[in-house]
Amino acid sequence: MKRLIATIAFLLCYGLKAQVTQDVFESFKLQQKRNVSYYIPENYSAAKKYPIVVVLDAEYLFDNVVANTKFRSRFQGMPECIVVGVNQYKNEQRYYDCGFEKDTGLPTDDGKKFFEFLGMELIPYLEGNYSTAPFKMFVGYDITANFGNFYLFKEKSIFNAYISISPTLAPEMETRVPARLGALDQKIFYQLILEGEKTKDRAGILAIDKAIKALDKDNIYYNFTEYPLADHVTVATYGIGPALDNIFSIFKPISPKEYKEEILTSDDPPFKYMENKYATIQELFGFKKPIELNDIMAIYAASKKKEDYGSLKSLSDLCKKEFPDTMMGFYFEGECYEHEGQAKKALRTYEKAFGMEEIDFLTKEMALEKIDALKADFGF
Repeated sequence: MKRLIATIAFLLCYGLKAQVTQDVFESFKLQQKRNVSYYIPENYSAAKKYPIVVVLDAEYLFDNVVANTKFRSRFQGMPECIVVGVNQYKNEQRYYDCGFEKDTGLPTDDGKKFFEFLGMELIPYLEGNYSTAPFKMFVGYDITANFGNFYLFKEKSIFNAYISISPTLAPEMETRVPARLGALDQKIFYQLILEGEKTKDRAGILAIDKAIKALDKDNIYYNFTEYPLADHVTVATYGIGPALDNIFSIFKPISPKEYKEEILTSDDPPFKYMENKYATIQELFGFKKPIELNDIMAIYAASKKKEDYGSLKSLSDLCKKEFPDTMMGFYFEGECYEHEGQAKKALRTYEKAFGMEEIDFLTKEMALEKIDALKADFGF
């Protein structure tokens, strides 16, 4: 058993490294070469769009972020992403890159150069060489987490999402961050993570949390998580996965909880709920997500339960376009005609469904049962 576990661990590590490349980036802004790691999804296609995730402190955060994005994209929890990590551990480079002036709280001269390196060199390089979505995320820890906040103060933040892990706060940041989020009109996902251990920045982080929660702005998607068992070192491994879950929650297939608490309780038609969900995904992430079969079946079940046959007709039209070779679209349409009392149309539509491919729970036997029942009831 130990040998098996060791083998699995080796394969996982080897598989992770197989899609990661390390390169030396020669920066004009920094006037130096920097070690950078890239993760490109193994089935990368120029026909798709990929969000960019920028990870600082890459020596110990990059692999964690890559593993979490791979796992979640594999199981539909988030889109596949391009992840880039900047190494900063050697010679304590992180303190030069992300340093701030003690009196003003603004970046040092080295920090200003690093700010431009990320925004004007590294990200444009990825955008010029890969098919990228507009959505970009920043991940940082400690002093590098604080550094991410500086991008909020541009006229428009180049990052749409921030994972800020136990930030070492620059002066006045506890008031500046909430104030800036309150002034921004663009949609921003802001994940703030704190350990249970008492640190010098704890009071400031809690002040940020309280102030952001008081904003009440629809365009700010904020979440604060404290991990009581974590210390300032281990907290870096606690929060990344849950933070990604929060940011990409709308991207996930409709869950049983979502079905019960949001779709069934809503006054809007079930089909409208799905339309809004996919429109929001496209707006937030910059690409159109293919319709999930899981979501089709959830809306079908809700339409039947709420007896909303208008939604069911809209769903049948969608299925004919998205799943054209399957019986789904015509079967749903047949149910609509049957509900309306149009028996002949229902019969012909079920017959069309019978001649097409089965999918999920819909079988030819079910279509045949509908056909036989209509013939028996109406003598066709």
